[in-house]
Amino acid sequence: MTTITSPAGRLRWTFADGLTLIGRELSRLRQEPEQIIAALLFPVIMVVLFGYVFGSAIQVPGGGDYREFLMPGLFAMVTFTSVQGVMGRMAADASLGVMDRFRSMPMARLAVPFGHTGADSVVGVPLLAAMAGTGLLVGWQPHRGLLHTVEAFLLLMLMRYALSWVGVYVGLVAKNEQMVTQLATLFLPVTMLSNAFVPTDGMPTWLRFLADWNPVSALTAASRELFGNPGMAASGHNAWPMEHPVAAVLLWSAALLVVLAPLSLRAYSRRGR
Repeated sequence: MTTITSPAGRLRWTFADGLTLIGRELSRLRQEPEQIIAALLFPVIMVVLFGYVFGSAIQVPGGGDYREFLMPGLFAMVTFTSVQGVMGRMAADASLGVMDRFRSMPMARLAVPFGHTGADSVVGVPLLAAMAGTGLLVGWQPHRGLLHTVEAFLLLMLMRYALSWVGVYVGLVAKNEQMVTQLATLFLPVTMLSNAFVPTDGMPTWLRFLADWNPVSALTAASRELFGNPGMAASGHNAWPMEHPVAAVLLWSAALLVVLAPLSLRAYSRRGR
């Protein structure tokens, strides 16, 4: 077996192996169409349920249609809850011995985590498209032109990719799939304690502080700003992420990638010891 020593060679090796494993993950999803159907139906149900149930009771700050206020929050919620799928697939591969088999093969160490995160990003595109299509049907639309709309969706995909490394790490350090299922319930409070569904103005001061610094709130506010939807934070808002939501999302994404990618690689290397 030839040893690859140059940095460029190792990079090409990792990329090639990662693409192979992305194909594996996508092939596994094709063999389980019920997962794809459920993943497509979930955001559609959320749009209809929250849009019409909450829409009749909540006033948007500064006026405007609640469904337009809601859609960026739902985009953010689906982005953050997507980490649960990565966690589950990583934990399943680890508990079933698939990781041990990969580790025994002449593969780049980063290829397995890269395959899972890459596959999740590919799957996220049609999910966002389905959700956006449903939003358009119920009255939501972007107002700031094609460029800002594309920027908003790219920002959502960037955060989704960064969060997928959280899923990889948690899936590797969790003991089994049951543990992952229990940990997944913690993501609901994180998404709810934000500005995704209701304005934070009426919250107690301490709770509003937590909500304003929640990355879900930053992603929601950034999406509202780029889409031109109601609910954008007014000038002079106390929390820095709410005044600079796009920059806050970029910083959150960079921090997650810088911290979680090395930790995931370390956890993957230690898993077989």
